[in-house]
Amino acid sequence: MNSTTLLRAMRKASLAATTALMIGAVAAPTFVAPAFAQGPESVADLAEGLLGAVVNISTSQTVKSGDGDNENAVPVPQLPEGAPFQDFFDDFFKKRDGQDGAAPQKVQSLGSGFIVDAEQGIVVTNNHVIADADEIEVNFSDGSKLKATLIGTDTKTDIAVLKIDPKAKKLTAVKFGDSNKMRIGDWVMAIGNPFGLGGTVTLGIVSARNRDINSGPYDDFIQTDAAINRGNSGGPLFNMYGEVIGINTAIISPSGGSIGIGFSIPSEIAAGVVDQLRQFGETRRGWLGVRIQPVTDDIAESLGMTSAKGALVAGIIKGGPVDNGAIQPGDVVIKFDGKDIVEMRDLPRVVAESPVGKAVDVVVVRKGVEQTVKVTLGRLEDGEKLAEGETGKPGEGADKGAEVAAVSVLGMTLGELNDDTRAKFGIAGDVAGVVVTAVAKDSAAAERGIVAGEVITEIGQEEMKSPKQVTDRIAALKEQGRKNALLMLASKTGELRFVTLRMD
Repeated sequence: MNSTTLLRAMRKASLAATTALMIGAVAAPTFVAPAFAQGPESVADLAEGLLGAVVNISTSQTVKSGDGDNENAVPVPQLPEGAPFQDFFDDFFKKRDGQDGAAPQKVQSLGSGFIVDAEQGIVVTNNHVIADADEIEVNFSDGSKLKATLIGTDTKTDIAVLKIDPKAKKLTAVKFGDSNKMRIGDWVMAIGNPFGLGGTVTLGIVSARNRDINSGPYDDFIQTDAAINRGNSGGPLFNMYGEVIGINTAIISPSGGSIGIGFSIPSEIAAGVVDQLRQFGETRRGWLGVRIQPVTDDIAESLGMTSAKGALVAGIIKGGPVDNGAIQPGDVVIKFDGKDIVEMRDLPRVVAESPVGKAVDVVVVRKGVEQTVKVTLGRLEDGEKLAEGETGKPGEGADKGAEVAAVSVLGMTLGELNDDTRAKFGIAGDVAGVVVTAVAKDSAAAERGIVAGEVITEIGQEEMKSPKQVTDRIAALKEQGRKNALLMLASKTGELRFVTLRMD
């Protein structure tokens, strides 16, 4: 190969390489990750400033010795009369079962907490950490200890507030941050007392928000993968500004240790509860006085709603804030005091967070039309007593002996609600409507859990008084092209619920 030919070959090779690089650059562009994607370089400075505010909670409870009727107790061995060591066994098991003056025993437990007010000596923890405790002791990272007194607890959110002597020791406090600003993927840090190992720092991210783990009526947990174990309960979950955005309270753990699924009460809920416990020693939540159930796709379709959202009002508590007719059974609450109600569980939480006596605007969907009503909230704690005492009272009913032919529709046999049917099914006198006397097996009604003795009070938000009205209303809905019929049913005692039945 002469020099000219070699030069041409080198030029072709260079051109090909350049083209390949250009194609490669187009096919696989270089991705430059943002600096924060690898997380903070260190949280040492942050942790150092917070460790003093996080405490260990030690409790003790005096319990009696084992009960002889305890199903878990080891049974007394049956020995032949005069057997060796009989006196020894008799003496041992009598003491074990609390007889002959056996001394009570003390059971101790450990948890976590944090100081929110250094001047007043206010400590926050979980209710289950100090429940039934005879003595509560706060242990600090420097080894010092102080006795604590209980200010108040809230079982619904599992929060407790304690007080220690602020003059006995210089205290460091932390403050609540805004949990609403936390996003999935944000870094968080937990400090607590896992397995009795005090002052442990773990780091993770917000894995999810608005978690409902069925632990209480106001579940709205922050989920995190920061290691949380037994003993972390009551400890704080911090954002990267050193603010408490959650109280660590529960884990999912088949093994008993952390598997990266922990739950924290968001500060949005916790801060208000802590303030009420400090001020009153108890909670004072707002109360609407309604019974609610979810809005399913079938219910939304039957009500003419474009999407399944809100909370369906299934009943009104007598004597409650809206017993004046402001809100009615069958209404769907979609907004409360300016806050959207997306799911049923949103309503109890936002109502509870509202002050007692506050007048608020509530947006409801009533018979397919949105309207705004104004209600004044009562107090939940008073309402719970009222709801517990609410029972149906038998009355006179319709004319005795009225005979009406039975009607069958959608798998249900219907009858007139009179003295005979009230007595047969034990239906209270203040319940009105059409009684279900029988339900066909494998019918749509049976699938929805409808049983004999329940009373149809409304269909499609129209009041029902006779079996014929029921059949006429079903026929009318079919003519309108509706696929489902929305039934409001009353139990024997008058408690209401809604179900949808397919009509095809």
